[in-house]
Amino acid sequence: MTGLVDTHCHLYDTRGADIDGVVAAARAAGVTAMIDVGCDAATTASAIAMATRFDDVYATAGLHPHEAVHGVDSIVPFLTDPHVVAIGECGLDYYYDHSPRDIQRAAFAAQIQLAHEHRLPLVVHTRDAWADTFDVLRAEGAPERLIFHCFTGGADEATACLDLGAFVSFSGIVTFKTATDVHDAARLCPLDRMLVETDSPYLAPVPHRGRTNQPAYVAHVAQFLADLRGLTTERVHVVTSENACLAFPAVRP
Repeated sequence: MTGLVDTHCHLYDTRGADIDGVVAAARAAGVTAMIDVGCDAATTASAIAMATRFDDVYATAGLHPHEAVHGVDSIVPFLTDPHVVAIGECGLDYYYDHSPRDIQRAAFAAQIQLAHEHRLPLVVHTRDAWADTFDVLRAEGAPERLIFHCFTGGADEATACLDLGAFVSFSGIVTFKTATDVHDAARLCPLDRMLVETDSPYLAPVPHRGRTNQPAYVAHVAQFLADLRGLTTERVHVVTSENACLAFPAVRP
């Protein structure tokens, strides 16, 4: 069967599990590439170190909205590292408000501009902030390659993402019985815009819900999407892997 790309994980945080074992388990589950996502300067450096160590791991450089108070200049030095394949995750999070909202918006806008300048894909995190997220993207101009990671909206939000030319990435949340809005979005999303991810160590999919997540479990996300859409598992593996290469051109699974 065609392999899978976990387009969003945090391999520098395995919650104590041996990293070699985590990567080996992913490979055994058919995962052929993993994108290790930075959230600030320290985790970006860690992601780059992971990508240096493992040939099938790639890094991103980003400032999460929680960390926006640290300033975008803190991640700029990493953007020319050859292991960095995207900017992000960045965006807005009004659920926790760990950084003031005006600072979040400024950091988000700055990273959109960096994506334009460096011609890199942009990985977006948004929580309880859909309207402002779309407003900032429209004001700054959506990058050519735009990924909404760990999608938590419904059909309307998915349509708005697609109208911006974005890819929509589904995590373990889509496997939750109560995530009916996300199910609607997954039914609506064209196959050529669909990605899969774990966001590990968070949000483990059914049947591992409540446990520490890991990239191997992205296979459960793909299986759920196949069942939801009435597709073969192989078809979902093929299209999401192809889409990952389009969304992140430097990734070669």
